[in-house]
Amino acid sequence: MAEFNKGIYLTVKDIYQSNKGSLLRTLIYTIGHFLIAITVLMLISNVSFMIALTDAIVEPIANAVWYFVLDKVWSSKYKK
Repeated sequence: MAEFNKGIYLTVKDIYQSNKGSLLRTLIYTIGHFLIAITVLMLISNVSFMIALTDAIVEPIANAVWYFVLDKVWSSKYKK
């Protein structure tokens, strides 16, 4: 089991080392997305902070699932 954990650790470390810049930009973008979504929801919809926060987190996850399903269906229908 220790060998398995070491392998996972080394793989994650390698991915991190080769993608530091992209990961940092992705993290900053994600935080900005949450803050913008929360602000817009609170101003336009007049909802509480907790409801806006929940939506700011749940909605992008739902979009990611939708995109994954769409991509799988699209790829299966339009193979080269």
